[in-house]
Amino acid sequence: MKIALAQQNYHIGNFEKNTEKIIDGIKWAKKQGADLIVFSELCICGYPPRDFLEFNDFIDKCYHSIDTVKEYADTIGVLVGSPSRNLQKDGKDLFNAVFLLHEKEIKSEIHKTLLPNYDVFDEYRYFEPAYDWKVMEFKGKKLAVTICEDVWNMGDNPLYRVTPMEKLMPFHPDVMINLSASPYNYAQDIVRNSIVKAHVLKYKMPMLYCNTVGSQTEIVFDGGSLIYDINGCKVREMKYFQEDYQVFELEKLLTRNESSAVSHGAGKNSDHASYYYSAFDVGREMDTIQYLVGEKNIDEIYHAIILGIRDYFEKMGFNKAILGSSGGIDSAVTQVLAVDALGKENVRALLMPSKYSSSHSVEDAETLSGNLGNPYEIIPIKNIYDSFLKELKPIFRDAPFSVAEENIQSRTRGNLLMAVANKFGYILLNTSNKSELATGYGTLYGDMAGGLSVLGDVYKMQVYALARYINKKYGKAIIPQNIIDKAPSAELRPNQKDIDSLPEYEKLDRILYQYIELRQGPKEIIGMGYEEELVDRVLKLVNSNEYKRNQFCPIIRVSCKAFGVGRRVPIVGKYLS
Repeated sequence: MKIALAQQNYHIGNFEKNTEKIIDGIKWAKKQGADLIVFSELCICGYPPRDFLEFNDFIDKCYHSIDTVKEYADTIGVLVGSPSRNLQKDGKDLFNAVFLLHEKEIKSEIHKTLLPNYDVFDEYRYFEPAYDWKVMEFKGKKLAVTICEDVWNMGDNPLYRVTPMEKLMPFHPDVMINLSASPYNYAQDIVRNSIVKAHVLKYKMPMLYCNTVGSQTEIVFDGGSLIYDINGCKVREMKYFQEDYQVFELEKLLTRNESSAVSHGAGKNSDHASYYYSAFDVGREMDTIQYLVGEKNIDEIYHAIILGIRDYFEKMGFNKAILGSSGGIDSAVTQVLAVDALGKENVRALLMPSKYSSSHSVEDAETLSGNLGNPYEIIPIKNIYDSFLKELKPIFRDAPFSVAEENIQSRTRGNLLMAVANKFGYILLNTSNKSELATGYGTLYGDMAGGLSVLGDVYKMQVYALARYINKKYGKAIIPQNIIDKAPSAELRPNQKDIDSLPEYEKLDRILYQYIELRQGPKEIIGMGYEEELVDRVLKLVNSNEYKRNQFCPIIRVSCKAFGVGRRVPIVGKYLS
């Protein structure tokens, strides 16, 4: 039997386009002589559909798409993911389902058992867990078909009480097939490989794991679909951050090689759970900064952000971006990423110097746009700023210069950017990084304005690493070296530097990573050698600035714990604040 995997990029709720894409995949598989083609989780409607699932019309459209697709499932079997109605009165109204289509009919239907409701996932809000378990029989083979999270209940501390594969094993399946929508983070490929390999070694059968690809607002799906043979050997790892199609001979995957099996740990006494790594395991393996700025991670982050920008614009129907170019590292990296994603002609930069801006900042920003070839304008804000101060003088009186005057400059820039964006139909790209967002080092309605945050899940040290990566990729200093070398500054008052308000980024990012991604408390972080006063200060900054992040734009997610829908912290909470 030949089995094809279709790793595709879907658009949530775009049934016509998704259906067309699936049909194209079926036609391709037929030309390859495939007997069965596998698509990804909820491919019919796109993942995650969230509250669209509460509309009967949305579910009707899913069923209509299945009816359209099954007409092409004549001589070939097709596995597609879609919501399915729960015909029982008890429980939620829907299942997260997989349909086996063949001979222009729905031959079988299975339901997802494990419904994640952590981080960016909220499936138990909508779906009912499977009531029963069965294999899908197709052309003489028994298929153990599972859906994404169904294969993630492994390790020393499993999250769920039921393991779907244990329920399927009494049926003596021949192969495991998983339809997945597994988001990217910079540990996920290691974790994903470990979970698939652990299943193969434990259940002694091959596994085909089909993941989706593409960006859905803040969530990036990286693809990287996997095929492991019965010996625990990886046969293929499909492309990352782009669509891909592959065909595999099941019989070859079923060929047992005892020497290979032993060498891969499938011996009599092997502990299969030990092959499973969580994102936390991966992140603890080395020094925090080494891990965060490692070459592999930075390369992946670059491609994830490019995909995130490109898909956001394409799926929203926009093609032009604008950003404020300050001559600093964050705006420079954002500008290059935008140009790489959208093309130089579609990225407009505004340089908005104040009387506190250094001459080299303007020169650096101009040089960057010159190197990239994107359009830019310079709008000095001194006159606008002075007008604000003049009108506010009766109220401010002779009060000393403070954060109020600083924020007027930032909000002036935000207003100018939004004015141009509104006039010409641009999307404003926000340039704040994760270190700034974590500590509240930004101005609401000023430099925190934007339609999409490019670097909001990227720590400051990673921003520098991205700048070096970009220059290496271009083979020249596309980002002027002075931007990389100079001390970071908001330039909102004379001689201002970030370290006037924040700890040095090497220390700050280490503490933030331990607290945000690894969820370590103050005692644990202090136990790593950090000063108690510093740790308390940083954690207080994080928790007391949740109100700012709550009003922030969507952030392209690249870590295992990004600000936004995946991190839900009370605004008025008192913990550590």
